[in-house]
Amino acid sequence: MPSLKKSLFIFCTMLLQCCLVDYSFAQMPGSNHIAPTGTLADAGGHKLHLNIQGNGSPCVIFENGSGDFSFIWSLVQPAIAEITKTVSYDRAGYAWSEPGPTPRTSKQICFELHTALINAGIHPPYILVGQSFGGFLVRNFARYYPKEVAGMVLVEAIQEDQKIFMGSDKPMRIRDFAKGRVAPATQTFFTAPPDTSTATVTLNTEIDPLFNKFPDSIQKMQVWAQSQPHFIPTVQAEMDWSPEDVADMYTHTGQPDYMLGNMPLIVLTRGKGGFDGRADSLQLEKERLESQEALTHLSANSKHIIDMNSGHNIHVEDPAAVIAAIQEVFMAVTKHTALN
Repeated sequence: MPSLKKSLFIFCTMLLQCCLVDYSFAQMPGSNHIAPTGTLADAGGHKLHLNIQGNGSPCVIFENGSGDFSFIWSLVQPAIAEITKTVSYDRAGYAWSEPGPTPRTSKQICFELHTALINAGIHPPYILVGQSFGGFLVRNFARYYPKEVAGMVLVEAIQEDQKIFMGSDKPMRIRDFAKGRVAPATQTFFTAPPDTSTATVTLNTEIDPLFNKFPDSIQKMQVWAQSQPHFIPTVQAEMDWSPEDVADMYTHTGQPDYMLGNMPLIVLTRGKGGFDGRADSLQLEKERLESQEALTHLSANSKHIIDMNSGHNIHVEDPAAVIAAIQEVFMAVTKHTALN
């Protein structure tokens, strides 16, 4: 989500540190006031919302940052849909998707996406595009389903040794919050509890000014989606488990199962880390860029692009850069060529 969660795919306060946009919305009854933009597909008992656009193969799958919804890609997805099939989606408990089982491990999240794609008739190969926390998830998807992923674009993706601000003035590594918990087996079937609430939904109208780049219809979707009763508990559940997955990835750095082979990979990184004014700004910036460069080592066919025109939310601030990166990976996959 545009700078609502700028300091991490928002492992911190998310919606609480943003600027207020006053829409003067009234309370809206029910959880389905705004119609879904796509279709609902079975993800193992519960349903995920998939926004499918375009035709062709390989299909490009968009994975959101923490706290973001499928429509965050609306400045990018239509352009890619002109050349191939695309899917943006809402993870379980987000927007129109039904809640899923806990804990929200990366393997559980990836299983649900994989199941929903197959049930919707969207078959591999896939090109995965992940922003922030979504970048971490698509790397795991490629690990769990390696034969199905043909290319990848990481947009300001979190790296397992990267330091970020997490609600304090001191940057910390996400893996330092791990408790050594072992992930349970994937739950392959889960029935979402019925929505028995009859209370009105009080809209949280605080959204980032970056949403001014979107039409009113998207801004209203954002307000509606972030106000749904399942949203905050779902994000909290993702944040609760994510340090365990990050620590696991760090522990297995460089191991073949955690690498991407010769897969076309583009890493998109913002130009400045936002450390200005700090005594240790130069060191923090050096470490940030090194951690992003480390992501390119996941594949022998990779490219690192530093975008000086945006911050953490490149897909919103400079969507043309993301579109160009996806197009380049798409061409490399379909032509079986190396990235330039």
